[in-house]
Amino acid sequence: MKPAEEYILKQPEPFKSMLLHLQVIIEATLPEVELLFKWRVPFYYVGKSPICYLNVTKGYVDVGFWGAQYFTDHLDKLEADKRKYVKSLRYHKPEEIEENIVVSILNQAYTYRNEKFITN
Repeated sequence: MKPAEEYILKQPEPFKSMLLHLQVIIEATLPEVELLFKWRVPFYYVGKSPICYLNVTKGYVDVGFWGAQYFTDHLDKLEADKRKYVKSLRYHKPEEIEENIVVSILNQAYTYRNEKFITN
């Protein structure tokens, strides 16, 4: 078993079910993604470009996106939490996952996957 898959399957409920649900959404939306294990969490990449990561921390699932500074849709759903370049969707309960929003943000992440960080 791959380390990223092992990470997901070792999580307690409801986080394991939430991660599996998100995994299905991500892989159905972007079939060319590759699931890797970096910095001790599952990461999705297309080629050499990170799309998102999945992390269970502080009582929620964090789905982090690198190119978020370019996103235009659903900004009200993304948390920056003092991070300069990464923003994330956060889920405490399975029913909070809104598939249409996840798909929209994934598509934005894919569109901007090769953009450089904007530094001010």
